[in-house]
Amino acid sequence: MSMDLKNKRQEMDDINYLILELINKRASLIKEIGKLKDETNAEYFDAEREAEMMEKVLKNNKGPLYNELIKEIFSAVFSTSLKYMGINREKKLLISPNSTGSFKSIQEIFNLESGEPIIIAGPCAVEKLEYLETIAALLKDNGLKFLRGGAYKPRTSPYDFQGLREEGLKILHDVAERYGLYTVTEVVDTRDVELVAEHVDVLQIGARNMYNYELLKEVGQTQKAVFLKRGISSTMQEFMFAAEYIVSKGNNKIIMCERGIRTYETKTRFTLDISAIPIIKKETRLPIVADISHSLGRKDIINNIAKAVIAAGADGIMVEVHPFPELALSDSKQQLNIAEFKELLNAIYGR
Repeated sequence: MSMDLKNKRQEMDDINYLILELINKRASLIKEIGKLKDETNAEYFDAEREAEMMEKVLKNNKGPLYNELIKEIFSAVFSTSLKYMGINREKKLLISPNSTGSFKSIQEIFNLESGEPIIIAGPCAVEKLEYLETIAALLKDNGLKFLRGGAYKPRTSPYDFQGLREEGLKILHDVAERYGLYTVTEVVDTRDVELVAEHVDVLQIGARNMYNYELLKEVGQTQKAVFLKRGISSTMQEFMFAAEYIVSKGNNKIIMCERGIRTYETKTRFTLDISAIPIIKKETRLPIVADISHSLGRKDIINNIAKAVIAAGADGIMVEVHPFPELALSDSKQQLNIAEFKELLNAIYGR
């Protein structure tokens, strides 16, 4: 190796060390800025500031690198700095075990005396008054307190049954009031939050809307309990951040719901991620239940799965029950009939 090449390489190493020193010096400033923003809970990302910094860098570029290449380099620096700034805040989530926020169990939210796992049951959709009354009477006779039923049904096909909407809300409310039950139904639009909240006890955020941050913030401003379902492709961290959106707006009455995620498996509708249950219990102070109907899409293994999620620490389950599943307008194959539901109760409670 020639002496000239060796010298050039040494010079390159020296520049690398200098860049490293300056990057870490920049990171120290980022940390200080992050602390200042934490004091006011300001957003870390400031689009105008980012654009201003980039513009100044490009104007001062004397080459030989083209501005396009310089932009790539500094975009990576800016992005990495933003991630570094957010590390401490991520550890201080309002829902985390070491936060100072006040959270309640499902029993505490609804003043329930029993400490048994809860069951939220009912048809996929509110279809007929008679159907819902049959299920409500069944729940009351078995000492259960939560009636579910969709008034608004987001469907994959725009031509499928979309729910009875406001009429469905009124049916659900009236039936639950007569039988002394709490109601759970999905709200799918920010414009409907106030209306739905007037009729039901628990606002459900469906899997499709877990990433609908405006809807999360809207329900966060209500005083209603929120039933948050995990998105079909979401990580557990994203699931927890969705809950954080709700809590950050002042609503701490949240029930998390593991309802299965999309994998390569085809034997079930989705893959129920049982590991999410102990992880949510460990890393947050929020209750969690498992939706064993939407996750499985089948009924023949539902009793075993119910026992498994309870053993994993779930606070309860959500399950679909219909007087005549074969006549249901949605999810007919996964809804239990009355006899099958009684078998499920026996598997869980031994009665």
